Amino acid sequence: MKTIIMEIIRIDGSYLEGGGQMLRTALGLSIITNKPFSIYNIRTNRPNPGLKNQHLHAIKTILKLSNSKAENVFLGSREITFYPGEYKGGSFEIDIGTAGSIALLLQAIMLPAIFLKRTKLRIIGGTEVSFSPTMDYFKNVVLYYYKKYCDVEVKIKKRGYYPKGRGIVEIATNPKNIQFENIKQIIINKKPESYDILGISTASNDLIQKKVAERQKISAEEFIYNELRIKPNITCQYSASESTGSSITLWAYGAIEDNFLENIVLGSDYLGEKGLSSEEVGLRAAMMIVNAIQTGGVDKFLADQLVPLLGIAGGCIKTTEITAHTKTNVFVTNLFLDKKLKIEDNTIIREE
Repeated sequence: MKTIIMEIIRIDGSYLEGGGQMLRTALGLSIITNKPFSIYNIRTNRPNPGLKNQHLHAIKTILKLSNSKAENVFLGSREITFYPGEYKGGSFEIDIGTAGSIALLLQAIMLPAIFLKRTKLRIIGGTEVSFSPTMDYFKNVVLYYYKKYCDVEVKIKKRGYYPKGRGIVEIATNPKNIQFENIKQIIINKKPESYDILGISTASNDLIQKKVAERQKISAEEFIYNELRIKPNITCQYSASESTGSSITLWAYGAIEDNFLENIVLGSDYLGEKGLSSEEVGLRAAMMIVNAIQTGGVDKFLADQLVPLLGIAGGCIKTTEITAHTKTNVFVTNLFLDKKLKIEDNTIIREE
């Protein structure tokens, strides 16, 4: 009997955007396709190259949830090799140990958690972190599309602002056992005639007296109404947290007919930061979602996060802008899947 040796996919981690997204995308697709990979030059172009805590815990989470193996998994590692095994799912607690983004960690495990086995995680880390989606965005925008293939429940039990983090998120998935050959396509190429806009403006309890959440909300509402004549439904929430912080997340539903998705959902978010007024935070989030609605398609941040799912399901996604993140995710996704993604103008398409 001949031993079948599967070729390892080699990925240059410095290619295009060159960030940790390449690793997260590769982990999920490796489990789905059962193809091993090696990624080198991990985050070479970043100030602190190699694996950071959130990347390290993404790998460790996948290892807990499956019979996979990995080499050179340590803080600062610039090259790892990953051998996928059976995805078992299960229930675990993951403590990132820093304000590392919970949403980014979830990107690595969502594909197998959605399509393969029940998964339940309690994750401690950052819910509002720079250069990553807020958990409100992940919950209300990204997961809208995943929920077409799986029952998903997400609870934000505690906010985790930078720098201490210590936020708590619970997520449970129950796949619908869809066969990949019968999977419904994602088709986002129409512009809805109207939208409903919702949102949540959050802040830590120590900012109640300054009415930070309310000021973010009012600023966003005023800009959106002036531009679109739509009155958003934005709620305010103050929470106990380890660090001072605030955020505002907006999402819009636009109905489309004769489509598996029923709605196009797009969004925006913005974090409070030193030297930036609460009014400016709300305005910046509002400007981003208004731009996406007026341009048509989904916002640029959602597009790159949906690329691996599009690679599996097929279809097309029109977006406001093709970013380096999106191009990078298309590149990595195409390494694992037989059917290729291509970019035409501002639309990502899977070739059939």
